[in-house]
Amino acid sequence: MFMKVRIFYIVSIILFFLAGCGDYNKIMKSTDYEFKYKKAIEYFEEGEFTKAGGLFQELVNIYRGTSRADQIYYYYAKCMMGQKDYLMAKHYYRSIVKEFPGSQYYEESQFMVGYSSYLLSPKARLDQTVTREAIESLQLYINLYPYSDRVDEANRLIDELQSKLVYKSYLNARLYYDFDNYKAAAIAINNSLKEYPDSQYREELMYMLLKSKYLLAINSVADKRQERLSNALDEYFAFIDEYPESDFRKEIDKFYNTLADLLNYDAGQETNIN
Repeated sequence: MFMKVRIFYIVSIILFFLAGCGDYNKIMKSTDYEFKYKKAIEYFEEGEFTKAGGLFQELVNIYRGTSRADQIYYYYAKCMMGQKDYLMAKHYYRSIVKEFPGSQYYEESQFMVGYSSYLLSPKARLDQTVTREAIESLQLYINLYPYSDRVDEANRLIDELQSKLVYKSYLNARLYYDFDNYKAAAIAINNSLKEYPDSQYREELMYMLLKSKYLLAINSVADKRQERLSNALDEYFAFIDEYPESDFRKEIDKFYNTLADLLNYDAGQETNIN
């Protein structure tokens, strides 16, 4: 008896699903575009974003150039967001911004261009072009609508995206350092500190910069060593001036002693030669 009930239940679900698919296919084939539009709205309001998106996708071409075009674009973009197709959503939100400056959906679409890019922003180790686009779009929204309720959210997203860029910059510098390419590391670290002077990784970056210059100096050829030793010493004084109580202090003081000894030695050698 239980098995019969279970089979009946499964068959009922399958028939219900097939009936629903049949209805949807009939709507898709219909040439009554007003009817198709109303059904698309119904599917959208029910959270059926795939079905609604399929209908709106067709209606985009049907209503292009009409007074309803921005509305179709808007709902289609929202359907794409519901399906997590953020790239397509971004495209249609951007189309509203470009093509319909007077649209009732303009402000929200301006925000959603940035938000879509935020959702498309990759992990910090990857290329961050989209991250920068997201920041630019969200900042533009803030500039255009400084009193909007979405400004706090836009600022929060920008802060998060900026943190990712800072981390990316740190990782790039760290990569050269970890591979013992101290000349390239010093350049990358300097660039990172210039671009993001308030970086949360500042102390560590300054330590890596000092150590890179220190190792580069003590392993340098004779004609470049004195200049590099002096540069490393300058970096030491810059570090202790900013972080006198650093956990790195004990180690870098040893750097200082070595650098000072080598400079004194080189100076003595020059005196003997003269």
